[in-house]
Parts: sequence; structure tokens; C-alpha cells
Amino acid sequence: MDRDLPRAPWPMQLPPGVWTALSWCAAGLFSLVLFLSTTYRMSPQSGLSGPVVTPGLRAALAVALALPAGWALRRPERVLGVLLAESAVVALLLGEQAWPFYLATNCLIGYLAAVRPRRVTVLAGTASFAVWLVEEVLTLHGTEQFSDFASRAAALAAGIAVPWAIGNSVRQQRRYHEALRAHAADRAIAAERLRIARELHDVVAHSIGVIAIQSGAARLVLDVEPAGVRRALDAIEATSRETLAGLRRMLVSLRRAEDAEGSAHADPPAGLEAVDRLAETMALAGVAVEVRRWGQLRPLPPEIDLAAFRIVQESVTNVLRHAGVGRCQVHLVYREGELDVEVVDDGCGSASGRRAAGAGYGISGMRERVALLHGRFSAGPRTGGGFRVAARLPA
Repeated sequence: MDRDLPRAPWPMQLPPGVWTALSWCAAGLFSLVLFLSTTYRMSPQSGLSGPVVTPGLRAALAVALALPAGWALRRPERVLGVLLAESAVVALLLGEQAWPFYLATNCLIGYLAAVRPRRVTVLAGTASFAVWLVEEVLTLHGTEQFSDFASRAAALAAGIAVPWAIGNSVRQQRRYHEALRAHAADRAIAAERLRIARELHDVVAHSIGVIAIQSGAARLVLDVEPAGVRRALDAIEATSRETLAGLRRMLVSLRRAEDAEGSAHADPPAGLEAVDRLAETMALAGVAVEVRRWGQLRPLPPEIDLAAFRIVQESVTNVLRHAGVGRCQVHLVYREGELDVEVVDDGCGSASGRRAAGAGYGISGMRERVALLHGRFSAGPRTGGGFRVAARLPA
């Protein structure tokens, strides 16, 4: 089944080692940006009061400050705290904020919002805004007005809110798709359980019904009609063997997804070619099944063939259980692109009586089968007496 799944987006196909390498490349780029941004600020031409540092020392300092960024993907919360602390120290030394730290922390906030719970990311964003706001206050120059400070504070808040909103949107989208996949998996499990229940009913209920009736008949004539007992035992044996074969086919079909190679040698599921054998079994049980076919006989799709046989099997079993007659008719009409299946009897069993045995799974199961194949189904009493089951399947 994995072969039917679409390919994951290319970022999800990258191994963890590639992401680790990318994070260290980003740390290297961060150190380069830090070095370039401090080249002017730490030079005599800048006019700032900070110390004058040689280029080599500036490069070493930039690498040391950017080194924690290499662990951003593994420990984003801790790396964010370290970068905020470094940003505060650099701001105090230079007398103004270093924008590379602002850019790096905002990227980390966006990443945190995408991979961490909302309460963690809100706390991280609030802490970042507070640190940057304090730095803004400490680095204010005497000529700057309150309006300038307010506009910078608003810009800081917007710069933090935008990556947080983007990351939070990514996290919500991921959770939405995970919920969709879980819902689809639950529906698939429910559909598979329904299919198994339907197959078990079709395979077992028919056979157990025949066996129960035959064993009861054998008990009644045990002392007076040995030949009747023998016929009943023959019917029980034939039905039991057919049931075991049907269960084996069903179990092999359930294992097909896990062991496709082993299932290649499994017996194919029963189809309309087994209707005559079903009629022989029902004859041993005391119900004569007359099978009539019209149209050009042709191979049918496996799912149509199986559904048609299950409809016939369930219908004649209901005749045996509820109709109170010794005969029924099965009509198979092969039309252009369609197959009509009809089972009629002249018995006295009502629709409610036929639904009662087996808690209604027989008729409802047939209706579900036909609906899954986009066909039409009807079941109910006939006008002149008896019962009629009819289905039209696309074939």
C-alpha cells in the first residue's frame, strides 16, 4: 500500500544530517554578517565610543557569537536565550543594537512557532520583545524623541509578530493535515471492519444455517429414515468444506497487503461459476434452486462476480430459513454493461421475518455491496405472494 502514497515534499526527504549541515552553514553566514556589521562600528571612523579592535579579534568574536546558532534546530529555545544575551552584551559595548541578532532571533521565533506549542512560542516572542525593548531604551541618544522610540518599539513588535504568525500558520497547517490523515485512517479501518463483517456473514451465516437445519432434520428422522440421515450428513459435510474454503480465501485476502507474494497462489474467491454448486448444496438441504441465465455469458470483474454470488447465496439461504417452501428461482441476465440478479420464491416469509434472523445483516449487507459498486438493489414481498431480491450491477 505504501506504493500508492504520494511522494513527500522535498524538504521532508532530506536526511537529518543535511539539515544539521544547513544549520551550521547558516551559523557561518551569521558570523560573517556579524563581522561585517562590526567592522565599521569598532573602527575609529565610526565616531562611537566603543573600543577599537583588530580585524582578527573581530573575526574571532563574530565566530564565537555565532557558534550557538549551529544548534538552532536541536535546541531552539536555548539558542534563542543565548542569542538574546549576546545581543544585550553587544548593544552595551557598541552603544547601539546589532541588527544581525535581531534578524537571527526573529528567524528562530518563526521556527519555534512552527515546531513548538503555542504557549512556548508566545513566551519566547514576549521575552525577545522585552529584551529588544530594554536594549532600545539603553541605547537611546539624547536627541531622540519619545515618538522615535515608540515607532521603533512598534517596528520591533511587528518584526517579531510576522515570523511568529508565519510559523504558527505552518504548525496549524501541519496539525490540520495530520488530523485529516488520522480521520482518513479511521474511516479506512471502519470500512475494512465493515467489509470483514460482511464477508464473515456471507461465508458463515449461509453455511451455519444449512448445517443447523440439516442437523435438526437428521435428529428428527434418526430412528425412522437412515437414508434421510445420510443425506443430511452429506449436506453438512459439503457445506462445512465449502465454508472452510471460503474462510481460507477470506483470510488470504486479508493478508494480501502484507504478503503479496504468498497470496499469488491463493484460490480465487467464489463467483457466479459456483452458483450451480450452491444449488446442489441447497438441494441436499431440501430447497430446489432453479438457475436460469439469459444473454451472452462473459467474464465479469472480480468484485462484480463476487457480489453477484453473495447476493444469490444470501437470498437462497433466506429462502431455506424463512420462506417455508421447497423451491426458488435464480435469474441471471447479462446485459450490455450490466448484470441483473434476481432471486424469487413463492413462500410465506415476510420481509421483517427475513431481517430478524442475523439482526438484519443479510439484506443490509447485500444493499451495501451493491451501493459500493454503484448499482441498484431492492428486496421485498411480491404482489402475488413470496419474496423477491433484485440487484442491477455495472458489468
